Amino acid sequence: MNPGAAAIDIGSTMHMAAVNPDSADMPIRAFGTFTHDLHDLAAWFRSCGVTSVAMESTGVYWIPAFEILEQHGFEVILVNARYAKNVPGRKTDVSDAAWLRQLHSYGLLRGSFRPNAQVATLRAYLRQRERLVEYAAAHIQHMQKALMEMNLQLHHVVSDITGATGMKIIRAIVSGERDPDVLASLRDVRCHSSVETIRASLIGNDRDEHVFGLSQSLELYDFYQAKMLECDRKLEASIASMTVDPEAPLPPLPKVRTKTKQTNAPSFDVRAALYGLTRTDLTQIHGLGPSLALKLIGECGTDLRTWPSAKHFTSWLCLAPGNKISGGKVLSSRTRRSSSRAAALLRLAATTIGRSDTALGAFYRRLAGRIGKQKAVTATARKIAVLFYNALRLEWSIGTQELRPTMNGIAVASLRTSSVAPGPWAMSWHP
Repeated sequence: MNPGAAAIDIGSTMHMAAVNPDSADMPIRAFGTFTHDLHDLAAWFRSCGVTSVAMESTGVYWIPAFEILEQHGFEVILVNARYAKNVPGRKTDVSDAAWLRQLHSYGLLRGSFRPNAQVATLRAYLRQRERLVEYAAAHIQHMQKALMEMNLQLHHVVSDITGATGMKIIRAIVSGERDPDVLASLRDVRCHSSVETIRASLIGNDRDEHVFGLSQSLELYDFYQAKMLECDRKLEASIASMTVDPEAPLPPLPKVRTKTKQTNAPSFDVRAALYGLTRTDLTQIHGLGPSLALKLIGECGTDLRTWPSAKHFTSWLCLAPGNKISGGKVLSSRTRRSSSRAAALLRLAATTIGRSDTALGAFYRRLAGRIGKQKAVTATARKIAVLFYNALRLEWSIGTQELRPTMNGIAVASLRTSSVAPGPWAMSWHP
């Protein structure tokens, strides 16, 4: 089917490349992993008439080869190793590359989803910010440990030691203040504990080594907070660069559902930025806050035409039931295991919405009582995924003046003129 197919067996120090045996005297060659080696690999592919290249997703070693081959104009697909297993008993780099090329030439390999360059950049910034949040959280635990070693029971009287009251008191302790009356006077007016309770919790056993550990943990926490602010600036600029027409008039944002500020949320207005990018308010879907919607955009992108329907999208997320049938009998309908970050985010949203007074929350509780919480989370996450898919596909259809049957009969003209975005349940109505 594809005589111009090639394949690469990815390694950390060496890549094994295979081309059509009819196009070269030596159809399998080894290349190094330095940048000039990858350019030599691309030149060899060009001389052999290669048009399409398949490679397995081995760690992060495939990323430089993938990007450089794309720059040279090749069609590159990333293949899940599970779908390209070799014949048992023949496990070498040479046979792997040859087998992968043969499967690719027959058209038997499917490429994994990889977003465009702009979305990939946004996703990289988001994942970097997630790591910074994790590092900062570790130093919060170190601060709490140091306070416990000093027998300062601050975390028992304030809900969060990184809140306004907790940080004022910790900074005062690091600066040398030890008087519990002075420390208790730093209480914020919104703190539920009284001044007397806070004062009693701040009478401890001060030792230099514990204060030193507390001061270093505080400095590292502040350092990661500063790095998170740098990531926020990059995120804001990345979203602005993805906006097609920033000067185009937009209807006003719908009324916000919840005014509670999320912990570790970006420092800029994520909801307004996403509204300018997608031209729809994704936070109107129950369970999707601004931060969660931003992470989903970073994982899936804004153009969901890769998946023809919501069923394809939920199947890619491994949120749809399995389809294992033999002889007309359903052997199993279990959902497949998945390491998808988007699926994990949707499951988190489903777990959170199960405690809310919404229709989706009632759906979750009804299923949890009947089939268990684990299956209820999967089913609710699938519903949220369908709403997310329909919201973005409808907006794309309207923006390109092409109405596609993604919304099952919604009046598109009324959505164009309305200043309020449609509610999430409007996206699942049938005519």
